[in-house]
Amino acid sequence: MNKFNKYRSTMKSHSFYYIETKKVCNCYLQGLTQQDLEKKILQDNLFQVQSTSRRKSIAGTIYERVGFMDSFLISSVVKRDADTSKLIVLYAILKTDRLFYDFVNEVFREKMAYSGTVITDREIESFFETKCEQHERIAKWKPHTLYKLKQVYVRILFEAGLLENKKGAKRIVRPFFALDVQEHLEEIGEQHYMRAILGDSII
Repeated sequence: MNKFNKYRSTMKSHSFYYIETKKVCNCYLQGLTQQDLEKKILQDNLFQVQSTSRRKSIAGTIYERVGFMDSFLISSVVKRDADTSKLIVLYAILKTDRLFYDFVNEVFREKMAYSGTVITDREIESFFETKCEQHERIAKWKPHTLYKLKQVYVRILFEAGLLENKKGAKRIVRPFFALDVQEHLEEIGEQHYMRAILGDSII
């Protein structure tokens, strides 16, 4: 099974990394080789973090995400408006983490599909409780792991511009996804990722 089809808890240690992802995409647009890019990350501290191990960890996560972007999407991350750029990064995260995709699809999308305006802490708890009941792998994770995942998932949606706040009842912000990017994702067969982000209101 592809590792991205397995439920993983690695996102508990990561974040949206929008600025960092945009920097990597820009390096690719400039024609940097992978060796040159790794030098900028590790030696020149492209991400502005102190430890080398943390630089490597962030880089590995971003490489995974950008690996799901073609040249059109990489260029769009750098050159398009912030709303669209952030949603492309969110799309790439959905591609790399099955549980986060399920969360966005089953909690965020469902709310939008039925004209919901907020996501409550109880609804988030219910999602994870259900996943623990359905999947032995998730049920074995430590409570602290689940706690961190809940925090990270909400923070990513907040930083992507899809939630107005991170605490209490989290108000949903209807996303704006540029039409040509929607059309491109449809052409490459990624409609279900768009549907997770936009609800059922896709082209």
